[in-house]
Amino acid sequence: MPSTAASRPLNLWLSLCLPLALIALLLLVEPTRLDFALAQLFYSPGQGFIGRHSAFLEDVLHDRAKQAVILFGVLAIVGLLISCAYKPWTHLRRPLAYLVLAMALSTAIVTPLKALTAVHCPWSLSDFGGTETYTPLLAERAPTLHPGRCWPGGHASSGFTFFALFFLLRDRRPRLARVALLGTLALGSLFSLARMMQGAHFLSHNVWTALLDWLICLGAYRMLLYRPAAEERSTAELSASA
Repeated sequence: MPSTAASRPLNLWLSLCLPLALIALLLLVEPTRLDFALAQLFYSPGQGFIGRHSAFLEDVLHDRAKQAVILFGVLAIVGLLISCAYKPWTHLRRPLAYLVLAMALSTAIVTPLKALTAVHCPWSLSDFGGTETYTPLLAERAPTLHPGRCWPGGHASSGFTFFALFFLLRDRRPRLARVALLGTLALGSLFSLARMMQGAHFLSHNVWTALLDWLICLGAYRMLLYRPAAEERSTAELSASA
C-alpha cells in the first residue's frame, strides 16, 4: 500500500551502473559467436528452425501470451482512470500511473528501435536458410530490399515489462517484490527462448530487451515512486542551493 515513509535504499551501483556496464560490454564485444552457436542448436539444415511451425510456441507462448499482457495493461489503465474519479482509490493513483507508464514505455520502445536498426532475424539469414547477409548491430547493413525488424526482441519485452511490478512493490512488499522479480526474469526468459527456437531472435536481442526494460522501469520508479530519506533530501537541497 502507498505510504509517505521513505523508500528502501536504492543501490545505484547494482541497479544502474551494472546494467549500463553490460550495455557497454555488448557494444564493445558483440556476442556473435554465442548467438550463432545457440541458434544452431535450434536449426536443422533443410528443415529450418525446430519451432518455426510449432502451434504451441506461436499460438500459446506468443499470441495468447501477448494478449494476456495487453489485457493486464488495459486493466491497469482502467484502474488508473477509476482512481482519478473514485475517492477510495485516490491513494492508488500514483502507483497505477507508474505501472501504466513503465509498462507502456517498456513495450512501446521496441517498434521504433526495430525500424531504426533494421537488424534481421536469424530465420532471414543465409546461414539459416534465408537470403539476407548477417551484419553486426553497429555495422552498416548489407544492401537489401527487405530491412530486418528483429532488434531488440519484441516478444521478450512482453515478459520483461513486468520489472515494473518489482519496483512497484519493493518499498512496501519486499518479499513479494523479489517474487515479482524472479517471475519476470523467468517469464521474459521463457518468451525469449520460445522465439529463439522459432528463429525469430538471437540471444543478444533478448538480453538487450531485458536491459532496456530494466532501465525504463528504474527511471520511471525514480521519477514517480521513489521517496528519498530525510538526510538524502537535505543533501540534495544543499547541493541545489550551493
